Amino acid sequence: MLVYFLRRLGQSCLVIAAMAVLVFIGVYAIGSPIDMMISPDADQAEMEAAIARLGLDKPLWEQFFIFVSNALQGDLGNSFVYATPAAELILSKLPATLELAFLALVFAVFLGVPLGMIAGLRPNSVAGKAIMTGSIMGFSLPNFWQGMMLIFVFSVILRGFLPSGGRGETVDLLGVPVSFLTADGLSHMLLPAINLALFKTSLVIRLARAGTREAALQDYVKFARAKGLSERRIVLVHIAKNIMIPVVTILGLELGSMIAFAVVTETVFAWPGMGKLLIDSIQALDRPVVVAYLMLTVFMFIVINLVVDMLYCLLDPRVRLSEAKA
Repeated sequence: MLVYFLRRLGQSCLVIAAMAVLVFIGVYAIGSPIDMMISPDADQAEMEAAIARLGLDKPLWEQFFIFVSNALQGDLGNSFVYATPAAELILSKLPATLELAFLALVFAVFLGVPLGMIAGLRPNSVAGKAIMTGSIMGFSLPNFWQGMMLIFVFSVILRGFLPSGGRGETVDLLGVPVSFLTADGLSHMLLPAINLALFKTSLVIRLARAGTREAALQDYVKFARAKGLSERRIVLVHIAKNIMIPVVTILGLELGSMIAFAVVTETVFAWPGMGKLLIDSIQALDRPVVVAYLMLTVFMFIVINLVVDMLYCLLDPRVRLSEAKA
């Protein structure tokens, strides 16, 4: 287990290093923030002073090594627009995005797994066909359209049954403002969380259905039935445990994507998270914030994948054995 963990950790460090180079070059090679930050009437001397103050007069390779040196000390640079550390700016928006992503993940798991198992156990029933039809719609309909329809139904037709935007009332939990501990905050979270969860729920339904149909044909399930075990125990213990291996793997990756790419949902519902900050920073060419956001996103993806690998290893010991032989 330790060898497996160290190997995955080394691979993760290589990925972070490669992504740091690609992200930095990709962002810093696009446009010049000076054109947007100073007055068009500024003379050449003022422009040169601003460029020097922001460190943009140095060669790109030198800017990169300065960035890496500072990043190893926990400094991802200062925002050009807000004149505050980029990491602090992003972390101040992180709780809003995290609680939205985790609530969406809860919806995806507690709706997707049971519905997928029902569709897998009764594939030709009306319920099974209806569930699969709903999953196709969840895959096919654009995320922003789903969000607008949710607002139209729950906020317009039902006359404000659920709020259409904003974060609502927050309270501090260990010094971090959260919405899910207040009724108003939770009501503001429901629509964006549902919108963010629809695609993931459809994915989980398909995974759970395929896993259930495959597991139901295995010898250990037939043996359990031959022993006279109840259908409830067979489904909840023998089938559910085995279908969770691919579900855990995919959900780990999807959690990272929900955190990183909640931009559309946060924009539609005016949710004050990292996605909205990213859009504003791209429009203002606030390079340090964009680079810091992308690097923190890459880091979160890698950490989540590492945790998923460990969980996968615990759920399926064959993974450890195959790595050891390799």
